[in-house]
Amino acid sequence: MAACLLRSGGYHQTSLREIAEAVGIRKASLYHHFASKEELVEAVVNDGVRFVHEAVAAALAAAASAGPHQRLEAAIAAHLAALHGHGDYTSAAIKVFTFGSGPVPESVRLSRRLYEDVWRGLLAELREAGAIAPSRSPDALRLFLLGALNGSIDWYRPERFDIGALSLEFAALVAPNGV
Repeated sequence: MAACLLRSGGYHQTSLREIAEAVGIRKASLYHHFASKEELVEAVVNDGVRFVHEAVAAALAAAASAGPHQRLEAAIAAHLAALHGHGDYTSAAIKVFTFGSGPVPESVRLSRRLYEDVWRGLLAELREAGAIAPSRSPDALRLFLLGALNGSIDWYRPERFDIGALSLEFAALVAPNGV
């Protein structure tokens, strides 16, 4: 329920009182589970990243013997499927990544960094296979791709788009020299 409220209202517009009411407990009872609003939000964000990370890692493991371009398609499809399959958590994770007045918690930065490492490795495979021009910045490409995928929370509708077809299109945009 916290993820749903954070998804729709963001960090600053979602209060602990609202979260407590939504789950049918008193605000003070939330402190039995979380020391602060920041700790609760941190848990939601980390779960959102974990859902997507696990899906992409599983897709890449299943496509271990495939070529790099097929692995890219599988990773994109898994990211999109997890992003939209766990919508409240994953959308909340995107929407409230920077929350509160302090710095982003180390656990959130670490979970994001570990997930981005999966994409760094995949883009390195594509570059080594010649699917990405050596003149292209892998960091810029990774940020572009993840930004585009995560941005789909604003426009993706299952009745309008097929995740498999989107995966083919996005992979062709990222690695036009498919291998």
